[in-house]
Amino acid sequence: MYKCWLIKEYTCRASLYDFFIQNHIIRTMGKDIFISICKIPLLLLFLYMFICSLDILSSAFQLAGGKVAGDIFKDNAVFSNPVAGLVVGILVTVLVQSSSTSTSIVVSLVSSGLLDVGSAIPIIMGSNIGTSVTNTIVALMQAGEREEFKRAFAGATVHDCFNWLSVLVLLPLEAITGMMRLASEAVVESFNIVTGEDGPELLKVITEPLTNRIIQLDKTVIVGIATGQEVLRNKSLIKVWCQTRITIQENVSYVSSENSTVPTTSLHMNAEKCAHLFVETGLSDLAVGLILLSSSLLVLCTCLLLLVKLLNSLLQGQVAKAIQKILNTDFPFPFGWLTGYLAILVGAGMTFVVQSSSVFTSAITPLIGIGVISIERAYPLTLGSNIGTTTTAILAALASPGDKLAAAFQVALCHFIFNILGILLWYPVPLSRLPIRMARFLGERTAKYRWFAVLYLILCFLLLPSIVFALSMAGWQVLVGICVPCLAVLLCIVVVNRLQSQKPHLLPWWLQTWNHLPLWMHSLKPMDNIITRITLCCRKARNSDQSRTSPEDLPQLTEYEAEKNHVPLAQNSPALSYDYDYETETGAVFDSLNGKSSRL
Repeated sequence: MYKCWLIKEYTCRASLYDFFIQNHIIRTMGKDIFISICKIPLLLLFLYMFICSLDILSSAFQLAGGKVAGDIFKDNAVFSNPVAGLVVGILVTVLVQSSSTSTSIVVSLVSSGLLDVGSAIPIIMGSNIGTSVTNTIVALMQAGEREEFKRAFAGATVHDCFNWLSVLVLLPLEAITGMMRLASEAVVESFNIVTGEDGPELLKVITEPLTNRIIQLDKTVIVGIATGQEVLRNKSLIKVWCQTRITIQENVSYVSSENSTVPTTSLHMNAEKCAHLFVETGLSDLAVGLILLSSSLLVLCTCLLLLVKLLNSLLQGQVAKAIQKILNTDFPFPFGWLTGYLAILVGAGMTFVVQSSSVFTSAITPLIGIGVISIERAYPLTLGSNIGTTTTAILAALASPGDKLAAAFQVALCHFIFNILGILLWYPVPLSRLPIRMARFLGERTAKYRWFAVLYLILCFLLLPSIVFALSMAGWQVLVGICVPCLAVLLCIVVVNRLQSQKPHLLPWWLQTWNHLPLWMHSLKPMDNIITRITLCCRKARNSDQSRTSPEDLPQLTEYEAEKNHVPLAQNSPALSYDYDYETETGAVFDSLNGKSSRL
């Protein structure tokens, strides 16, 4: 009897314990779900601010360099050289941070007869390259974590690699044969194209209520300077008068000589001032551009860091694995090859919705960094964004006036054909997907030498285009005589490096390794040592300035804060440390500046 009572008591207590455990688990799960649901509006808010900051960043670049871009387009004699036109397209798009602005200038030049379509095509190619600088800048914001930075930079530069490779192949073909010009001309002549309505601006409906309160620009000033309207040179890009209302009033007036009444009509024009922050500040365009540039970069970096933190907290455990599996898994055999083409369509559709390839590629860059989207899946999405931005340009061209319609549509169609040909070159065959391998190499370089990312931006989007532009202005003989040998040497180095890693026995002994050359010719280590020393000197100078501060000037800590400072940091735990085989001195310096333990 006593044993039965004990068994019942034990069973009752066990059931009660299980009940409390299950209740605690349900409460914990409910709390986690509630917190995750609350994070979603924050995620959307940070994404909205991120997109608005990109728009303000573009406006800041246009204020700072818009008139310079117009002056560059003004010299139409330069564009007879296709290489010069390509470089102008790159530099102008980097200056104004908007391929649509540079494309609209080209359309205005073509429609006004100042530029022919054949000369406009290289500029369109250059704008395709220049617009990819935005997501590369966004990737720099993830430099704090080495692996995330490696993936994010590779995912961003795959766009650059695709554009550069497409230009290297298609620009000479276009200069020799004029195939894109002839194809677009045939399409324009075969269709009876009429002026349509404006293209949809789905994203601007959401972002303009905020961005229009900060700044509004009169982009016709840049186009006017490019087309030679000198009266606009001293006009500010900042819009002052936003809405102009014309009212028609019908009156009846009495004519005494005829002893009769005559109906009259009067027009009244009422202009309303804009309501943005810089409408009447008295500041120059450059000053406003610099203010907006610094503030938009600050908001951009802050929103991006918070987006990455929220995405990391939301996409954890089984959720992250499920999303990665959905996004990166191919269709079952034998339809696996269709997955990439579906991703191209998705990228084109999303870019069509947001009306900007820069916004779309910049938005997926953090997802690539945290590992949710692989670079193999990001590549077709990027290709689709290239197509999506051209369809938007085609719709905008169809809304042009009748006298500009044919030229605007032909230029937009050339942009579309260029991206389609690029996809046919660098995507259908897996072995031809060189942009992925090139981007992986760049990602590994930036993970080993983080300063390499800044060097890449300066070299590819400023120094290299400027040097090529200077050589092209000296004559095509000089350009060919210098660039062709340089490209041949670069191609030979790439081939030898490939053979060294895979089949070194096919090479002579003196080409099986580069160790017999000086270190600076085959390694970035000497430059890394110089940058390390400069970084250390700056850090020592900062520490010496801090050491001069007297103890009385320092804030006094409370007893709780003093005790809290003695608690060991979790990041110093050996269990959480990660050893990179390729870590360099500069990487250790960056880690020490970020608060991590230094290995110097």
